[in-house]
Amino acid sequence: MSSHALHIRRWRIAIALTAAVAAIYFGFILLIAYRKDVMATLLVPGLTVGILLGALVIVLSWWLTWVYVRWANRHFDAGLASLGTEDQ
Repeated sequence: MSSHALHIRRWRIAIALTAAVAAIYFGFILLIAYRKDVMATLLVPGLTVGILLGALVIVLSWWLTWVYVRWANRHFDAGLASLGTEDQ
């Protein structure tokens, strides 16, 4: 695989994961702005939908970061290593 192809793959993964995080975050913000009634719904004493979704935003952001790191370790780093051996 060429360095350009590797760069394109990394760029696509980064854009896709960035878009996912942005959609999750801005979706949460839009719910806060326009659906306060839904966010204030009490699930159990002390836990509202808003608190639960806020925690899920954080967890999903961590998980998507883990997905990228795992992909980079398995595919991107291996691709970089193979580029280094092609030159020799």
